[in-house]
Amino acid sequence: QAAPLSTQASRLVELPYSSSDEDDPSLAGDPDLPTAEQDPGTWCPVLHKPSTFSQCVRYLAFFWNLLFLLLGLLALAVGVWGLLAKESLGGERLAPLGSDPMLLFVLVGLGASAVSLAGCLGALRSSPCLLRFFVGALLAFAGLEVLGGLLLLAVRQRLRDALRDALLLCLLRYQDEPDLRFLVDEVQRGLRCCGLGSYRDWETNPYFNCSAPGVQACSVPASCCLDPWQNGTVTNTQCAFGVLRLGDLAASSIVHLGGCVAQLSTWLHGQAGGILAGATVLVLVEAAAALMALKILGDIAPSRAGG
Repeated sequence: QAAPLSTQASRLVELPYSSSDEDDPSLAGDPDLPTAEQDPGTWCPVLHKPSTFSQCVRYLAFFWNLLFLLLGLLALAVGVWGLLAKESLGGERLAPLGSDPMLLFVLVGLGASAVSLAGCLGALRSSPCLLRFFVGALLAFAGLEVLGGLLLLAVRQRLRDALRDALLLCLLRYQDEPDLRFLVDEVQRGLRCCGLGSYRDWETNPYFNCSAPGVQACSVPASCCLDPWQNGTVTNTQCAFGVLRLGDLAASSIVHLGGCVAQLSTWLHGQAGGILAGATVLVLVEAAAALMALKILGDIAPSRAGG
């Protein structure tokens, strides 16, 4: 038995030092395999480095969207402040919240902030998902703007009636909505007009009607007055008290007799060039942002392919 034991011991000693590993061709480099599988250094190739122009476009897109992100947040803050100032978010004011003009600021601020934030992060982190969302949102906004412009051109004959209805609603709810009161006062002061067709349209308002019980009966807003200021600095809220009891000749020395519909229509026709220029600038801004995002996406694709 001593002979087999010594034979087994000699085999155990020889195993670690066997030269069979060196002769095994499976452990050596196979010349038929690709170089990337033989050389571990090629497993992590160097990514494509963007050019200086691409880097400039990337940072320009970031700051471009950052500017509109701040503007969107400002609009959102104004809208929320307006709602909170009028307690529109309280339980007693939830019903008219949908018709509150400040809600428009909130929606525009939210939309602009969300899209601009996606553009900022997409440009900063080179995220294809965020950049595609940003470009898609811009295309959707551009489509809505074009559709809105075409609708305005198609129904331009009805705009005067729609404008009259909107002003009539503002006239009826003048005392109930602070935003509408501010809007009507600014229009009447700026265009030097009163009412829709004439100053006597204010008789339809329940507070200014001659049968109203308050002190404002048979009156019109102070913004209708020829000189609504007292001492040049303070609004004289009583400058038009009782003017509806007067005749047109006597009232003409106190308030503007002409209505705001004709004045506003004339003003809008005069501002058509400015409105068109503003719409063109808006489209160019959106197009520039979309082109920068597409350029960044084009630079990401070769990098991902090379990686």
